Amino acid sequence: MQELTIYLASPRGFCAGVTNAIKIVNDTLLQYGAPVYVRHEIVHNKHIINELKSKGVIFIEDFQEITDKSRPVIISAHGVGEPIFNEALELGLILIDATCPLVKKVHKHIRQYASYENEIIVIGKKNHIEVIGTIGQIPQYKKIYHISNITEAKDLKIIDPKKVSFVTQTTLSVDETKEITDYLIKTYPDISYQKDICFATTQRQSAIKKLASLTNNIIVVGSQNSSNSKSLQKTAILAGATNTILIDDSSEINWTDYKSVDSIGITAGASAPEHLIEEILKEAQNCYKKINILNVKI
Repeated sequence: MQELTIYLASPRGFCAGVTNAIKIVNDTLLQYGAPVYVRHEIVHNKHIINELKSKGVIFIEDFQEITDKSRPVIISAHGVGEPIFNEALELGLILIDATCPLVKKVHKHIRQYASYENEIIVIGKKNHIEVIGTIGQIPQYKKIYHISNITEAKDLKIIDPKKVSFVTQTTLSVDETKEITDYLIKTYPDISYQKDICFATTQRQSAIKKLASLTNNIIVVGSQNSSNSKSLQKTAILAGATNTILIDDSSEINWTDYKSVDSIGITAGASAPEHLIEEILKEAQNCYKKINILNVKI
């Protein structure tokens, strides 16, 4: 095969929240030994999950799955609602919170808006664990609406336009969310809000836009259940890189698909470890006569 230029996005891969969550799990294993329970996947990446399982981590979706309630239980980086914490307290569990600090900021915002008795709009993916946790900060609150697209935003029936707020899931596509937030801000001039899409998500999406300006062929490394990784893929496609794929690892790449191209862009979602990128580069070196690796920074 011919010469290939590989553009590597920077920043890419682990964000601070993911690094912190994984560290908490490993520190808990050191302190308490195995097994350690984690409520939901600590982060959405199958390689991280499998590695932690091999160390004695048991992933659960409900506290009732715990067979030994004397063992520590970790809350995933996505966070949980108030009822979950109350349940853990009632069960007497050793609870360790690995919620991303930026998700916690969203939790603070929604509780604050509820204290104002505002109507609250939550922008986020349907049934996503982070969104469930955010809404769960105010479980008995009646004036709350969950939307995921512009059509649902336009269908809202806000009672008092002067007392309305919105929050967003932290890992959404900046471009797709902007259409929704711009509409809300224009329609409800007195709306209160914070920019809740995290800076790591924003930076990685900016980096992949730069990749898309250089090549039509982009590989995003990340699991299919990773919201931020799927948002990266969407961002690249919207930026013009129509040949953009989302893969878990190098085993999903068919290099013959790239035999007629001279450039590829590579990035990784915020929960994808760097060694997955290194494996792809190693394979590329075996497939091409020569590769040129260029770092693309925002």
